[in-house]
Amino acid sequence: MALFGKKRTAAARESVDRTRLPQHVAVILDGNGRWARRRGLPRTAGHVAGAENFRTIATLCKNMGIKNFTVFAFSTENWKRPTEEVAAIMKLLVQYLQESIEKMEKDHIRLHFWGDLTPLSDELKALCATTDRISEGYDGMNVNVCLNYGGRDEIMYAARAFAQECLDAGRVPDKMEPAMLERHLYSAGVPDPDLIIRPSGEERISNFLLWQSAYAEYYFTDVMWPDFDEEELLRAFVAYQQRARRFGGIDETEKDG
Repeated sequence: MALFGKKRTAAARESVDRTRLPQHVAVILDGNGRWARRRGLPRTAGHVAGAENFRTIATLCKNMGIKNFTVFAFSTENWKRPTEEVAAIMKLLVQYLQESIEKMEKDHIRLHFWGDLTPLSDELKALCATTDRISEGYDGMNVNVCLNYGGRDEIMYAARAFAQECLDAGRVPDKMEPAMLERHLYSAGVPDPDLIIRPSGEERISNFLLWQSAYAEYYFTDVMWPDFDEEELLRAFVAYQQRARRFGGIDETEKDG
């Protein structure tokens, strides 16, 4: 069975055009709890498996030349989950960051955090600041972790900052342009995602990168995040490459149609 899986993965590799890969891949890390429940395990075990898979998929993307990799790790709504589950997720994040610093230095990965970090523990905030500082001088893949993040909250945060900027500079609303607001988004300076992957069978945006995903291609799969492996990643890339990205225009082949 393992050999058959290896053959399928090898075939999937052959199907991917390495010259047309998305340059920014974003993933909603979904399905950890259900993955664990189906195995008779506590939900926290699913989060452990999901964290390990994050390392695996991030490494695969880096090795394929993906420039930007963004993951939805913890949303502003996730605080509604049981206290013990939230505590376990935060503990995992601390452990992951402590273990990641050495790898970041080795691979020159730039690790950044998007979201409101103020409710986090002092230890976690300090680790986030440390990884941000360490990675500033690196030139490798950008890994962006959305932590206590919500798309609507991000837009409101940017709108407030821009409104204050307008007041301070004496600007009027008529002069407002998208690029001015984008400067205040958590993602400022990072290109919009080309491909957003949603595992676990759900087919909704879930308040993720609402501004940035305007022209992203979505890939939905029933596979739970801990089981989302190289073969699944390659399938997502093949699906992406089969689509015509028009950005509101028309394909050249349709002009005479």
